[in-house]
Amino acid sequence: MPANGSAHLRIARPSRDLAAAERFWKQGLGLTELFRHTSEAGEHALLMLGWPDAHWHLELTLDPSGTLQPSPTPDDLLVVYLGEAVPAELVARLERSGGKRVAAYNPYWDEWGVTLEDPDGYRLVLSTRDWSNS
Repeated sequence: MPANGSAHLRIARPSRDLAAAERFWKQGLGLTELFRHTSEAGEHALLMLGWPDAHWHLELTLDPSGTLQPSPTPDDLLVVYLGEAVPAELVARLERSGGKRVAAYNPYWDEWGVTLEDPDGYRLVLSTRDWSNS
C-alpha cells in the first residue's frame, strides 16, 4: 500500500495508567477496543482504541519498567471535528470518565470547541468546526 490517504494512521502514546486512559477514551469518547495485549514478565502492555470504520487508531502503551512516562505539551492535541455544537452530555461523560476540561493553550480552540485533558495529560479537542481534506 502506498503512503497516501488510504493508509491507516496509528497515534501511539505512553500511559502511566491504562485503565484510567481506557475509561476516558472508551467510556468517555466512545472509542471501541480494537486490540489489547496484557503485559507479561517484562513486556509492554498495549491497548488499541478507535472507531471500526476509521482509518486511524489510538494505541496506548504501558512501559513495564516505568521509565517512559507521558510528556505531553499543552499544544499536543487530538482534534475531533464534530461539525456541530459540542454536546454537553459528551463533555460531562468525558469528565465522569476521568477527563478534565481545560482552557486551550491556543485560544482558537476555545472559540471553536471544548478542550479536555485525559488522565495522562494529553489533550482532546471537540471542535464545532467541520473538516475535509478535499
